[in-house]
Amino acid sequence: MNFFDLKKLVLTYSKSTVLKNILLVGGLTVLVKLISFYKETVVASAFGLSELLDTFFIAMLIPGFVSNLFTGAFGSVFIPNYVKASKLDNDLRAFQATGFLITIGVSTLFTIIAILITDTFLESFFSGHSKTYYDLIKIQFYYIVPCIFIWGLNSLLHGLLHISGEFRVPTFVGVITPISFLICIIFFKEQLGQKVLSVSLLLGTLLEFILILLISFIKKIIKLSKPNFNSPDIKIMLKQVPAKVLSGFLTGLIPVTDQYFAAKLAIGSIAALNYGLKIPAFLTSILIISMGKVLLPHFSKLVIEDKKLAFDKLFFALKRLFIATSIAAVCIIVISPWLIEFLFERGEFTSKNTDIVSYLQIIFLVYAPFTVCGMVIVNFLTSINENNFMAKVAFIAVILNLVLDFIFMKYFGVFGIALCTTTVFIVRAIILYRYTLKLKKQHQLN
Repeated sequence: MNFFDLKKLVLTYSKSTVLKNILLVGGLTVLVKLISFYKETVVASAFGLSELLDTFFIAMLIPGFVSNLFTGAFGSVFIPNYVKASKLDNDLRAFQATGFLITIGVSTLFTIIAILITDTFLESFFSGHSKTYYDLIKIQFYYIVPCIFIWGLNSLLHGLLHISGEFRVPTFVGVITPISFLICIIFFKEQLGQKVLSVSLLLGTLLEFILILLISFIKKIIKLSKPNFNSPDIKIMLKQVPAKVLSGFLTGLIPVTDQYFAAKLAIGSIAALNYGLKIPAFLTSILIISMGKVLLPHFSKLVIEDKKLAFDKLFFALKRLFIATSIAAVCIIVISPWLIEFLFERGEFTSKNTDIVSYLQIIFLVYAPFTVCGMVIVNFLTSINENNFMAKVAFIAVILNLVLDFIFMKYFGVFGIALCTTTVFIVRAIILYRYTLKLKKQHQLN
């Protein structure tokens, strides 16, 4: 790309609403994440690296896994195919109705399956604990499991709002769940007892859904007619769903595998891993959320109009993103111990906890640039329906994660699990980048 092509690309970005939307979503995401961080400091002070917190994270595994498995996967496949249907002036009412029907049906099915397999799951993956430990998991699980159904509908509504250009409200409602945690912990901890964390999550999720539903009706986003499973657009979308679901399934196995191995270590290891991820997740999720929400519908529209320009924009963004996130990661690594001490060291969270979590955080921060760029590539590949390849990459990643978890945990304990996760995400991002570069070269030849 010569200087004039680069100048043209920059001007294209600046004149469009894409950059403005990314900055808007990014700013709101920072606000949401700051409130979430404050919530985490309150949780850390109230529970430390306790058994209740460990069991809450385990209770979250199946619902969170199902959410990644289907709701997120279907939502991301729905957006590019819905955009394509709108460009071709096809029946969007039937498309919407079919999407909602699939979401409701599959979310309900997975909710029932999650309830039925809970006991077997705990006995198989988390054996060797006391009855009290398992009771704590189950008490919290039954309050969390309805979130599967709500998350499914929420994902679809968010997608429709993003397609219509509405990013402000879907992002801002993210403050509701952390506020729900704060209210329940500060004011109702004694009354709710062991259910305080799970009830906080359910209440926040439900309130978010109600608000998003109201906004969707007010903006007249929801337009339904008779579902049509014979529509060519629906058939194309449904063909992409298995690969995307498989990719989500395999990707979701990575944190499950990590927590499975962490559960074999000392009590508090699962919580330590989760705290070690807080700041790296904060850094990456701001960019992933702000860019992902805007870029998936943007790329979906652009690849239909000008695929060459879409590739150029992608690689232009990737280079600058990698440099920016690398600089940010290095800066946070330097102040990591102080940051953990400042944010979490109070109450039950001791200086020893700070040392463990800060080292874990440093390991996780190494993969931050690769994760951000990898997710941008995933959005692009999703927009051109390259989900089959991403499923293959996810399979490689989960096998590599399983092998490295087993090896590294033996030598480095909980730090080995973090090292494994970092290695897997770096390898995954490199494979995705090389494949996308290959697609770009093939398109230029054609």
